[in-house]
Amino acid sequence: MNNVIHSKLDTLASRLVDSNDSREEDQEDDDAIFAELEAEIENDADATVRDRGLEQLRLEMQRAKEMRENAHGRYMEITNEKEAIRISANESHCVIHFYHSNFRRCEIMDKHLAKLAPKYYATRFIRVFVENMSWLVEKLAIKVLPCLMCFVDGVSKDRLIGFEELGNNDAFETAVLELRLANSGVLQKARNAYESGITYNISSSSNTSKLRRGGQTDQDDDEFDL
Repeated sequence: MNNVIHSKLDTLASRLVDSNDSREEDQEDDDAIFAELEAEIENDADATVRDRGLEQLRLEMQRAKEMRENAHGRYMEITNEKEAIRISANESHCVIHFYHSNFRRCEIMDKHLAKLAPKYYATRFIRVFVENMSWLVEKLAIKVLPCLMCFVDGVSKDRLIGFEELGNNDAFETAVLELRLANSGVLQKARNAYESGITYNISSSSNTSKLRRGGQTDQDDDEFDL
């Protein structure tokens, strides 16, 4: 597919995100966006754009609606551990932030992830409170917070622990985190989302895990028992 169609599909995805954020209750916006872009493609001088573009546009419109219904484009909290596992297994691209409310650096990470979620509409961004996720914390061996787990097609591909890879500085730019996540392959915009289950081995062990906050010095680390 040529760059003209790609550009129009990117416009559709970004405007659907804007619609989700600013006019969430107005479902007619989706149809208006579709009609406008459909007219643009129908009036295009390139026959390939016209023939292939309309079919692809309708497909992407349906996919974008389905993703929005599943909270794509938003950074949200999941409180149920089974639901967090389901999301990590079923989403093609997913970032999970394991956090604790007492850790300031987790709050900093939240602000950056909230900025990235609308930009990478095809990647699901969620946060989970570690005290609600004792089984996952143990199975994934999460010991330092904040911790980002990156899942691609239900498989854990990468993790970002603390701020060490972000310059070990609380004032890092969102672009630094964006580049780090891009290198893991977990960031996807809408049109690439569909071009592409998490499996855990359960063993009997204690539900107690030690976690500490990622910090610049030993004095910055906090530990607690789940």
